[in-house]
Amino acid sequence: MTVASSISSSLRRNVRKWLVPGVILCLSGCAAETGRMWNDTDVSCLRKQMGSAVHLSFPLAANTCQRMTNHGFMFGEATAKPIPLELHNAPDLQALAEEYNYSYKK
Repeated sequence: MTVASSISSSLRRNVRKWLVPGVILCLSGCAAETGRMWNDTDVSCLRKQMGSAVHLSFPLAANTCQRMTNHGFMFGEATAKPIPLELHNAPDLQALAEEYNYSYKK
């Protein structure tokens, strides 16, 4: 057995050992408690957060779901401002946003 084939078989074992758990770990981030997902709208994110097993209040759900002008990156974090929530066709969420003084788009 050559050194190259030994390294190759060792690399294959490590890939099998770490790739599957790594993929499962990455895909497990789809729980409601993790926050906003890439395909969530503001309304769907708020409803998911408030309807999960944790039953977050509107302010906590809004803080979890609201996007920032720096898009969540650490660069420009000091000057980032919240983007108003888009609450089209959700009068119940609009009422809660008004009650708790959150800016939103109708």
